[in-house]
Amino acid sequence: MPRHYFDILLFGPWMRRLFLVAAAAAAATLSGCASFSQDGGFAVVEQTARDRLGKDVQWARSPADQDTIERRVSELLAKPLPVDEAVQVALLNNRGLQASFQELGITEAELVQAHRLPNPGFSFARLRRGDEVERERGIHMNLARLIVMPMIGVLEARRFEQVKGQVVSSMLTLAADTRKAHIQAVAAEESVRYMRQVQQAAQASSELARRMEQVGNFTRLQRAREQSFHADAMLGLARAEQTQRVTRERLTRLLGVWGAQVHYSLPGRLPDLPADLADQPDIERVALGQRLDVQDARLLAEQTALNLGLTKRTRFINVLELGGVRNESNEAPTQRGWEIGVELPLFDWGDARVARAEALYMRAVHRAAQAAVNARSEVREAYSAWRSAYDIARHHQDEIVPLRKLIAEENVLRYNAMLIGVFELLADARVQIASVNAAIEAKRDFWLAQADLDMAMLGKPSLTRIAVPVAPASSGAAAPH
Repeated sequence: MPRHYFDILLFGPWMRRLFLVAAAAAAATLSGCASFSQDGGFAVVEQTARDRLGKDVQWARSPADQDTIERRVSELLAKPLPVDEAVQVALLNNRGLQASFQELGITEAELVQAHRLPNPGFSFARLRRGDEVERERGIHMNLARLIVMPMIGVLEARRFEQVKGQVVSSMLTLAADTRKAHIQAVAAEESVRYMRQVQQAAQASSELARRMEQVGNFTRLQRAREQSFHADAMLGLARAEQTQRVTRERLTRLLGVWGAQVHYSLPGRLPDLPADLADQPDIERVALGQRLDVQDARLLAEQTALNLGLTKRTRFINVLELGGVRNESNEAPTQRGWEIGVELPLFDWGDARVARAEALYMRAVHRAAQAAVNARSEVREAYSAWRSAYDIARHHQDEIVPLRKLIAEENVLRYNAMLIGVFELLADARVQIASVNAAIEAKRDFWLAQADLDMAMLGKPSLTRIAVPVAPASSGAAAPH
C-alpha cells in the first residue's frame, strides 16, 4: 500500500507537539533579530562622519530626502567653496556614495531573511485504481535548516557588520579624494595666475627686444633669446591652464555636480602653512587601533574561524528532514506515524569541506598579519612625506621667496639709479615669479601629504573584504526527498 504524507494538523498530539516545539525553539531563538532596524545600519556611518570628519551624511531613501540634499548643496555652492565645504558637498551629493549606502539595505534584507523560519513543503494528490481511491497529503519541514539557522544568523550578522565597514571606508576615501582634488584645483588656479604674470613679463621683454633690434641696439641673437623665453612662457601657461581644467573636472566629478552647478567658485589661494608640526612618536600604535583595513582583516579571520566550526559540526549531515506520515485508503485502516530522512556519508565524509575551511581560515590569518605590517609601513611613509613636505614648503616660504623679493627690490633701486638695464630687471622679475610659483607647488604638496597621512591613519579600502562562504551543509539541506 502506498505511503501518504498528511498535513501536520491531522497528526496525533505527539507529532503536533514535536513540530510545534521545534518551530517555537527556533522562533524564540531568532525572533529578536528577524526584523528590520530603524536606521538600516546607517547610524555607524553618520557617527563616523561626525567623529572623524566633522561632517554630515544623509541617505537619500526618498524623493524628499533628495530634495533636502539638493537644497543644502545649492546653499554650499552659492559662495566660494573652501576645502571643508567641498568635502561636505561630496558626502551629500556623490551618487556613487549613495549607491554604497544601498548596500546596507541589501545586506540587512539578507540578514532578516536568514533569520526567517523556512516554509514547510505541502503536497496533495488523489489517485484512483479501479474502485480503490487514494489521497496523498503531506507536509515537510527542513530540520537541518532549523538546526543551523542560529549559526547562519551569526554569519549574516557579521557580514552585515563587514558591509558597514566597507561603506564607512568608501565614505572616508571619498572625503580624502575630494580634499586632495580641491587642493590640486586651487593650486592649479594659483599657478595659472602666476604663469600669466610670467607670460606678460616675457611678452614685454620680447617686444622691447624687437624694438631694440630695429634701432640697431640689439643683435639677432639677443632678440632670439628673449623671444625664446616668451615662447617657453606661452607653453608653460598653456600647460598650467590644461592642468587647471583637469583638476577642476576631477573635483567636479567627486562633488557630483552638473549643469549650472559646475560653475562653482574656489578660494583664491591655498590655506597658510601651520606654524609648527607636533611630533607623533606613537603614530603606528594609534593607526593600528583605528585603521579600517586592519579591523576588516581581523573580522574576516573571526568570521572564517566561526565558519570552520560550523563546517566541522555539520560535516556528516547534508540532508536531515523530519516529516509526518498518514496512510489512508478506502480498503484499509488509516496508518499514522513519522519519518526522518538522513543522507548516509558513505562516499563523502566531509573531510574535504573541513580542509577547505581550515585553509580559508589560515589565509585570513595571514592576510590579517600582512594588513598590520602594511599599515605600519604606510603610516611611517606618509608621516615621513608629511614632515618633509612641510620642511620644503616652509623653506620656500621663509627663505627662498623673501630672498627673491629682496633681490627684486634691490634691482629696482639699481635700475632707478641707471646701474642696470631693463632686461636685467625683467629677467630678475621672471625669476621672482618662478620662485613664488614653486612655493605654491610646495604648499600644495604639503596639504596633499596631510590628506595622505589622514587617510593612512584610517586605512584604505581593504582587498581582504571578501564574502566568507557558508558551509555547504547549511545550504545543501534545502532539497526535499
